Amino acid sequence: MAKSSRPKVSYAELVAKAQVMVAGLKNNPQEVQKRGIDSEFTTLLEKQCEEAIALNNEQERLKAELKAKTEEFVQKLSAIHEQMREANAVVKLAIPQAKWREFGIETSR
Repeated sequence: MAKSSRPKVSYAELVAKAQVMVAGLKNNPQEVQKRGIDSEFTTLLEKQCEEAIALNNEQERLKAELKAKTEEFVQKLSAIHEQMREANAVVKLAIPQAKWREFGIETSR
């Protein structure tokens, strides 16, 4: 498949251009029908634009949810790390080094 030399069109540009095209097709049905574009074609293009907008909105919502969930996850890991540091310190002070392996500690004092 050969690469196109044209720059990629963004989602917003493509949808905006398609919406303008739909308006033009709706305003000139007789002229374009002579060349094979009927109202069914125009309706389909319009529907695809609406679906693309809805999918993009859903994708943006999911991105926001993912960002929030990632932050929640990072905070949880940080809390676990902090508790582990505290537990390691207490075990190293309270338990003889010979028993540290029982707590998963394999480092020296």
